[in-house]
Amino acid sequence: MAKTKNKKTDSKEPKHQRNEGIPLDMDYIRGLNINRSAVERRAATIGTRRSVKKEWQAAWLLRAVTCIDLTTLAGDDTPGNVQRLCAKARQPVRQDLLKAMGMENMGITTGAVCVYHNLIKDAKEALKGSTIPIAAVSTAFPAGLIPLKERLKQIELSVAAGAKEIDIVIHRAQVLTGDWEGLYSEIKQMRQACGAAHMKAILATGELSTLTNIAKASHVCMMAGADFIKTSTGKESENATLPVSLTMLRAIRDYQEYTGYKVGFKPAGGIRTAKQALNWLMLIKEELGDEWLNNTMFRFGASSLLADIERQLEHFVTGRYSASYRHPMA
Repeated sequence: MAKTKNKKTDSKEPKHQRNEGIPLDMDYIRGLNINRSAVERRAATIGTRRSVKKEWQAAWLLRAVTCIDLTTLAGDDTPGNVQRLCAKARQPVRQDLLKAMGMENMGITTGAVCVYHNLIKDAKEALKGSTIPIAAVSTAFPAGLIPLKERLKQIELSVAAGAKEIDIVIHRAQVLTGDWEGLYSEIKQMRQACGAAHMKAILATGELSTLTNIAKASHVCMMAGADFIKTSTGKESENATLPVSLTMLRAIRDYQEYTGYKVGFKPAGGIRTAKQALNWLMLIKEELGDEWLNNTMFRFGASSLLADIERQLEHFVTGRYSASYRHPMA
């Protein structure tokens, strides 16, 4: 990848500058090759070499809560479902638990609420008065198999309806056939359609066959201006895994080193337990550092994760677990 001038060190702009993208560097893309066995060995060490306990674990779990994109993407979604989801996003952890931890005045909310386009209006009404952004899935989620013109129109409509973040899906066939120029062109146009809304590019990694393909797709999306790269739609047979996440995080690190742009990361699908959340937070800390441990740069795509985190926080406060059915979103 041709090294570009790091604009952040040459101006008085904010520390986190939005990724503007760079020209597609095909020499760099062709040269990428990922050693699967080495990645899997590294990923297997996450959660085994260190652990966090007691108040440290509680603090990490509260951080995880603030990084959740609380999500409902079911075919039977209703305005009522979305209203309940937004209420939980506003108050993700019971007030008595927060008070016991001295965190009742910290304004803890989830990172965003993620819905289909037709429910943006309901989410916007339910979140009125809060700073919680609405993320909308777009571009014919989850398959993305409609003409580009229609995918771009979906993005524009979601932004106009009030979505501050757009989760787009890539055309997987472009990765599988090596059409990197085509992928770059489409993602660049999607980024332009998003305007001021931040764009999360979903790779659907379970359908990309190899870690090398995942690394190449990650770089192409970032070169095209993606604000985040995201593992999965949550609808594939294989969703977020630690080896896939490690591959994408190292792509983010390399891209930041060469361009100066920081790109966010969002694992999605299959992350349901507090222990899993801690593993991903540790991976982020070790690979990218503390600057990525916030909801500006890191999100979980999850619907049931919050329930288990709240159960673990209750155990920290009271010394016992309540039944899982007591916790909404379980």
